[in-house]
Amino acid sequence: MAGSTDVRFTALDPCVHCGFCLPACPTYLATGDEADSPRGRIVLMRALERGEIGADDPALTQHIDACLGCRGCEPACPSGVGYGQGLEAAREILATKRGIPPASRAILTVFSWRPIWRTLLTVARWFRATGIPARLSSGTRFGFGMGMLASTRRHEKARAFPTFHVSHSAPTVALFRGCVMDTVFRHVNDATRRVLEANGYRVVEIDGQGCCGALHEHAGDRAGAESLARQNVRAFGGRANYIAVNSAGCGALLKAYGHLLGSREGEHFGSRVRDVSELLAAKGPRQGGPLPLDVAYDAPCHLQHAQKVHSEPLAVLNAIPGLRLRVLPGSDKCCGSAGIYSMLHPDMARAVLDDKIRGIATASPVPRVITTGNPGCHMQIGAGLRAAGMDTAVLHPVELLDESYRVGGLYSRQQ
Repeated sequence: MAGSTDVRFTALDPCVHCGFCLPACPTYLATGDEADSPRGRIVLMRALERGEIGADDPALTQHIDACLGCRGCEPACPSGVGYGQGLEAAREILATKRGIPPASRAILTVFSWRPIWRTLLTVARWFRATGIPARLSSGTRFGFGMGMLASTRRHEKARAFPTFHVSHSAPTVALFRGCVMDTVFRHVNDATRRVLEANGYRVVEIDGQGCCGALHEHAGDRAGAESLARQNVRAFGGRANYIAVNSAGCGALLKAYGHLLGSREGEHFGSRVRDVSELLAAKGPRQGGPLPLDVAYDAPCHLQHAQKVHSEPLAVLNAIPGLRLRVLPGSDKCCGSAGIYSMLHPDMARAVLDDKIRGIATASPVPRVITTGNPGCHMQIGAGLRAAGMDTAVLHPVELLDESYRVGGLYSRQQ
């Protein structure tokens, strides 16, 4: 790789090794190892780029693989280093030179084929309905996995609502259904549709869409990510003013389809993508009925660091009367989920999560609800709370707004 001109590596050029990134890096805080910090990994990535270290070097792969990719170092950096772009380039080189490890490849294969992931995740949803995962939740590795599945359950008060009648002149929104969101979190997609329609958007269905490709891109499987991206670009075409996404990890890549594909079609697609909180905040959003709950917001890394969406989720939650909303210390730090990271590096993922759970447990009062806009964060935090024996629910912000609208009678008045 000597003499590489990959522009993604040039994003690392501003790094002066000042160390401001160290306290923002979850893996460095967990291990204290300089090689597990952003500036340490930048040294390794530069050596890989120049050919000074081989892609098969075990120390290199250990420390690059251990990165969560949360990009929490980027806002902490006074020099504007594009760490995420460099990490993307390094992982693509590693995937090309050494291949993708079998465990990662198996997971990526599942999410490459809609019939496979849809069948497996639907079975997982049925299994969740038996209540067995909730009973088996614990702090063991197996019990933690059961807790992740149990935490995806629908809120007990959720129910079917009448469809809004929205003007045909209203802005059109195509809902990106995703894979995990369209199966185990289907109730969140339903709530997303309702609150968008309640705020004057006309939601349209798009067939032929699939997985966003974020898991593949994070693992260095650029070809797999590009294939899924092209499928989604074809499916959505120009059929809506906006594309709404309620999964922060998906949204970060969907907005970057132009960069991923290097095409005008990808750029046009990405320019229309909005996190659901952005669309709702642009409309107000409408105020609902009171929910007298102590709620703490936890910001997903790929919403705050990658998409730069900060105030909009809080605007959504502040539209709910009676909600006692807080942003706890450490809410801007990664929870350890990071896509499939928690499955491949469970010990490190749990070590990163532990600080967040301690922060929630020591809050006064302890929140009744943690709200976050990403399925991986939802499952990771939910399992951590269950393992700690805490009776704290995890909900998507649109679930709370949806319940507020139900309590306030907005839906019944639209019949």
